[in-house]
Amino acid sequence: MALIEFTKRGIYCKQGDFYVDPWWPVDYAVTTHGHSDHVRFGNKYYLCHTLTKPIIKRRISEDLNVETLAYGESIVRNGVNISFYPAGHIIGSAQVRLEYKGEVCVISGDYKTEDDGISDVFEPVKCHSFVSESTFGLPVYKWQKQEIVFNGIKNWVDDNIQNQKTSVLIAYSLGKAQRLIKNLAGDVPIYVHNSIANLNEVIINAGVNLPETIRITPETTKDELQKGIVIVPPAMRDSRWIKNLSHPVTGICSGWMQVRAHRRWQSADAGFALSDHADWPGLMDAITATGAEKVYVTHGFTAAFSRFLNDSGIESEEVMTKFGQEDDEENKVDLADVEKQNSENIDQKSE
Repeated sequence: MALIEFTKRGIYCKQGDFYVDPWWPVDYAVTTHGHSDHVRFGNKYYLCHTLTKPIIKRRISEDLNVETLAYGESIVRNGVNISFYPAGHIIGSAQVRLEYKGEVCVISGDYKTEDDGISDVFEPVKCHSFVSESTFGLPVYKWQKQEIVFNGIKNWVDDNIQNQKTSVLIAYSLGKAQRLIKNLAGDVPIYVHNSIANLNEVIINAGVNLPETIRITPETTKDELQKGIVIVPPAMRDSRWIKNLSHPVTGICSGWMQVRAHRRWQSADAGFALSDHADWPGLMDAITATGAEKVYVTHGFTAAFSRFLNDSGIESEEVMTKFGQEDDEENKVDLADVEKQNSENIDQKSE
């Protein structure tokens, strides 16, 4: 009997009577990571990695009833052994390993195989069945080493400063922002939006070492921002606040920037193909390493990727889910604050 089934509420383990990353409220939710498409409000109990607990409490509610596991630790629920292994996606992200009467299934959530220097590195887990994302499940998506990408960003920032332009990087508040901060810290100050600063505080308090950043406030002047790096969430990309900066130039940090058409569509000044998801080779390497007899392909290029796996001799099934919309729900509140307070004050402070 299969260990999981795909229901209208999410991925369900009948033997253990729990869901993995459900999108409707359930009694017991096993959570892979803190992005809003994988963890929702309203579950009675949550189980997640130790580092994910403070993140989801900050993003959703301090009143959540949360149980935690470290990587490699396990608990048994109704005879099903549940354990977590690094997914490499963001801080605290975990693959969920389920074992029942010798049958092993792994739900990967979102993952990447490259070591980003801040998340625990993806660890392949042997299993009979594997649930894999396919966000970038086409051969065109093949990432450069992150050192090359970050050198490109640093050169872009240096050129902007020399030409008295303000460098604004657009990145998710959770995951991408911390990765940028970790790898860009150095000669110039890094200024961050409220939603990023709030999550940084939570992550640092949980014991993760992050370089120092400066929270953007109404007192932060345009001159200060022009001499540093500004990191804001996607909700601010076309905001009046950015337009009011001193000669702003925007750089989108996303795997979608691998394809130039996306850069034109998002009207960015620069695009950096930096993703927290596995590229095509990463997906293939991860799946091969599991030795899985059956692969369930979720969110992304599901049809194409599943077809390729089947053609390659790996039994695969395309599964429709509600994953794949990593929005920054906190930004709606913080954006209003920044727009209201900073758009007028910032001009006055720099004059």
